[in-house]
Amino acid sequence: MDSMELKYGCNPNQKPARIFTETDNLPITILSGKPGYINLLDALNGWQLVLSLDQSLNLPSAASFKHVSPAGAAVGLPLNETERKMYFVPEGRPLSSLATAYTRARGADRMSSFGDFISLSRECDLSTAQCIKAEVSDGVIAPGYTDEALALLRAKRNGSYTVLQIEASYVPPELETRTVFGITFEQERNAIALDARVLEPIVTEHTLVPDTARIDLVVALNALKYTQSNSVCYAKNGQTIGVGAGQQSRIHCTRLAGDKADLWHLRQSERVLGLPFLPKLSRNDKDNAIEQYLADNPETSLFEAEAWKRFFSECPKPFGAEEKKEYLKTIGGVSLASDAFFPFRDNIDRAKRSGVQYIVQPGGSVRDDMVIEACNQYAMVMACNSIRLFHH
Repeated sequence: MDSMELKYGCNPNQKPARIFTETDNLPITILSGKPGYINLLDALNGWQLVLSLDQSLNLPSAASFKHVSPAGAAVGLPLNETERKMYFVPEGRPLSSLATAYTRARGADRMSSFGDFISLSRECDLSTAQCIKAEVSDGVIAPGYTDEALALLRAKRNGSYTVLQIEASYVPPELETRTVFGITFEQERNAIALDARVLEPIVTEHTLVPDTARIDLVVALNALKYTQSNSVCYAKNGQTIGVGAGQQSRIHCTRLAGDKADLWHLRQSERVLGLPFLPKLSRNDKDNAIEQYLADNPETSLFEAEAWKRFFSECPKPFGAEEKKEYLKTIGGVSLASDAFFPFRDNIDRAKRSGVQYIVQPGGSVRDDMVIEACNQYAMVMACNSIRLFHH
C-alpha cells in the first residue's frame, strides 16, 4: 500500500484525509505545494480528460477544472487575433501548441476558471508555464515539466503553488470502487474511447459534418465524460465554450451551457474588445467588468451609481438586450453534445439560439422523432450514437 496524507477532506472539519492505493505505488509525485482533497479530485478527473482527448485527436490538450467538472477543455489549435485579444495574450508573445490548448481551456469560462486546477496532456514547457503563471489557479498536473517550466511554477505563490507529476504510463484497474455512508460501490471503469468513430449514425436529413466540427464534437464528448451529470457541452474552434453541469433537468443544462456559450461569443464583439479599461486593471478585474457589462440588466448593476469608474477610464455605451440578440443571430457552426438523450425538442430550440449546427447525443427517447424533426427544421446535423456518459 502507498498513501499520501492531505490537509483535510472536502471541508476543513473532515480530518484526517488521505489518498492511497491497495497495491501499486501512487502514480503521482508532488513537485511543489501541498494538494488538498478537492485538488486531487480535479487533478485526476482532469488528467483523464486531457489524456483521452490527446489520444482521440493526437493534439496537445488542456483542461481547467473546478469542483470536479471542467470549466473548460481544449486542444492546441492556433488562436486567431480576436481570440488572442479576448484571452489577454500579450501582443507578439509566441505560444506553443500546449500553451494554446491551455489558453483556450482557461478562456472558455474565465469566471468559473478562477482558482482552478489545470491538467495538461504533455510535458509542460516554458510557454505554457508562463501562461499559467499569469492566472489565479490552485495547481497543475502534467506527465512532466521542462526545467525552466518547473522553476517558474515552483516560484508561483511564493512556493506554495501545487505542481503534480503523473506517470503517463499508469493504467488503473478495470474495477473502481467508492464508499458512501460506509457502503462500498463497485463498477467497471468507464474506459470507452470517444473519437470521430462515435459520431454516427447520423439520423437527420443533413449529414455533412466538416472536419472542424468533428474535432469540436469529440472535444465536447470527452468533456462530458468527466462532467458531473446531467450535462451538456457546447464547443467551437477545438474547445468547450459552454458547459452545463450537475443539473437535474436536461433543458436546464442546455440553457446554462448555452448562456455561457453566448457570453463566449459576445466577448469577441467589437463592443467588448474595445472597452476602455483602466491602464493597470488586472485581468481578473477585467473578467469581472466584462461579466457585469454583459449582464442582462447592466443599467441596474455596472452603470448604477457610476460603478463603471472602478473599471473604465470613461463610461462605455451599454450593450442592450436587443443589440446582443442581433449579434448572436450572426453566430453559427457551434457543436453540442449531451451525456444522455434529449427528452423534448425544447433543447434543440434553445441550442439553435446559440448557433448550434452539429449535435451528438445517445438517442433512445420515446420522442426521438420530435427531436429529429426539430433538427431537420433548423438544418442541423445530429448523430445518435447510443453512448450515455453519466458521471457522478
